[in-house]
Parts: sequence; C-alpha cells; structure tokens
Amino acid sequence: MDQTIQQLRPDAKGRINLGKLAQGVSSFRATRTVDGNIILEPFTEIPAREKWLFNNEVALGAVKAGLEQAASGQTRSLGSFEQYADEDID
Repeated sequence: MDQTIQQLRPDAKGRINLGKLAQGVSSFRATRTVDGNIILEPFTEIPAREKWLFNNEVALGAVKAGLEQAASGQTRSLGSFEQYADEDID
C-alpha cells in the first residue's frame, strides 16, 4: 500500500480540504487519540438494497470466492442468455 503524506492547514473556521485524498470516499470517521492525533477512517456507503449481502456471511463468502475464481481465470462459458432478454422480471 502506498503511503501519502501531505501537510494540510486549516482555514479560519478550522476546515481542512482533503482534495484528491478524499476521492471515492463518501464520509469519514474522525477519532482523536489521547496524544492529540486525529485519525480519519474513510467510508464508502452502499445502497440499502445491497446491505443484506454484507450481513450474510455465507452469501458474501460465495461472492468473494467467485470473484477470486474469476480473477484467477477459473471461469467457464454458460453460453448465450439472449433467449431471456425479452422476458419480464417480476
């Protein structure tokens, strides 16, 4: 993991602009340690309709295993699904 170190200065209202450091981040959890350090932990939100997956260890494990298999080239074609293209989804 690459480490980026920048010196940032707060404006008159105490705000700090993270700029590109915050790219892809929707929110941060800020923690102030007993020695005065401030730690920002980045978060990326997920849609509520997808939350079930992260609460279901079996399903999440299956998805992770599938992604690992695909990344290592362990895939096989199931053919075309074109015949289902016009079907209504309930």
